[in-house]
Order: sequence, then C-alpha cells, then structure tokens
Amino acid sequence: MPENRDLNNIQAFCTKIRRHIVEMITEAKSGHPGGSLSAVEILAVLYREVMRHDPNKPQWPDRDRFILGKGHACPVLYAVMAECGYCPVDQLNTLRKSGSIYQGHPDRRFLPSLEASTGSLGQGLSVGIGMALAARLDNSPSRIYVMLGDGEIQEGQVWEGAMFAAFHKIDNVCVIVDYNKIQLDGFVKDIMDLEPLTDKWRSFGWHVIELDGHSIPAVRNAFGEAAGAKGKPTVLVAHTIKGKGVSFMENNPKFHGSAPTREELELALQELQ
Repeated sequence: MPENRDLNNIQAFCTKIRRHIVEMITEAKSGHPGGSLSAVEILAVLYREVMRHDPNKPQWPDRDRFILGKGHACPVLYAVMAECGYCPVDQLNTLRKSGSIYQGHPDRRFLPSLEASTGSLGQGLSVGIGMALAARLDNSPSRIYVMLGDGEIQEGQVWEGAMFAAFHKIDNVCVIVDYNKIQLDGFVKDIMDLEPLTDKWRSFGWHVIELDGHSIPAVRNAFGEAAGAKGKPTVLVAHTIKGKGVSFMENNPKFHGSAPTREELELALQELQ
C-alpha cells in the first residue's frame, strides 16, 4: 500500500537524522544528544509533510515558520534542514567548531535560513507568538510552530506567552512540548513537576492534543487536528523518550548534555541501521 511505503520512507528518514545527530555530536565532543533524538519524528513530519516552506526560497513571505525554543537540541534541526536542502549535509560534522554555520545553539548570523536565534530558555514561545500575530495582521496564511522542552516550560515567560496567545485568540500558532521528562539535572518530576500538564494548558485557554511523539501516524493526526482548531492556540503535549533510538541513551539523564565516545558512537550506529 502507498501509505505503508510512505511510512517506511519517513521512518528511514528519521533513522538517517538520528545517525547524523550522534555522529555530529561525537565529532564535536560536546552537545545534547538526548533531547535531539527525542524530537526526530516531530521535526521529520513537520518539515516533510506539514509546513509550507521552500528551501529554494527561504525568505518566502507566506512560509510557515519553526522556532526551536530548546535551542540546545539544534543537532536535530540542523540535520533535518540539511536533508531538506537548506544547508550542506557534508558540513554537519563541523558542529560547534569555530566559524561553523552549525553553532551550538541556532544562530541566524551563521545560518540565515533559521527563523530565530534561540536557546535562552523560555523566550521561544514569545518569539513565535509575535510572528503569528504579525502574520494575522498581514492576512498571511503562515502558521508558526514552536517546540519547547519540558524543563524549559518551568520558565515563567512561557506562561505569560500562553496567556497572551489565548486572550488574543492567536490560532495560527502551534506549540509542541517535547515531553521526554528529563532535564539538565535529572528527572523533571524530581526538580519541578509539571503535572497535571494538559490541565494546565487547558486552563490557560489552549486547545490541547496529547500524543505519542514517536508514532508517525499520531504525529500526523495531531498536526492535522491542530490546523483545524479555530479561535484558540493549540499545544501538542508529545510524550517522548530522551535519547530515543539508542538503547543506552534512552531515559538516561547522562545524555542530556554529554557526547558519546567513539566506542559508544559505533554501538549507536549499529543500532541505527
């Protein structure tokens, strides 16, 4: 069936992205593999199937836009953008090198096809809401997608932005919470528990969709539902696994911000066939 072939194609794309992630971070000897690997399916579906964008016209005014609030997970964004034709695949392993276009956090000075320089946690949603409001004022069809980390949404600015977007009925913004349940210092529940997370977003006036963030059909359905939600902003609470795809990284707080060794890279690549 065509659907199965298509599913196989995007799953293969996700595996390729995961290989890029572990290779580039190993080469850099620093970086954030866990939260990059947890976001792969979401970005793959966004860039391959959902967003209106054109790598040959990166400044197309009516394009959809993606903001990576948790900018430390930029390896996944760089890999997806490179495979979509925005930037060179053969330079991915210059990640975090001096002068590289692939800086340790997204930086428009080095890679202008990025929508924003991000990584100061808590600010990404405000940037995205501003873009969404501007698009509405311009009568533009653009939709804005913002990915937030679960540790990131402990920041108060996120909830100020959430109130603003709901109050002004900004329905062309869609937030994705990469809910992998681990942050820099350990498990989210032990540092500042977010639960009941879906109830929090609903109480702020958002349309909430809860899903398995690694299921391609679930991700597709969630973005389809989000596009049809009118009169209020939408948030996808995507349950994910930190380090997804590499057994020794999965649910392991160590790999929030630690690069694999060369030996660990070989083990990871064996699993990511």
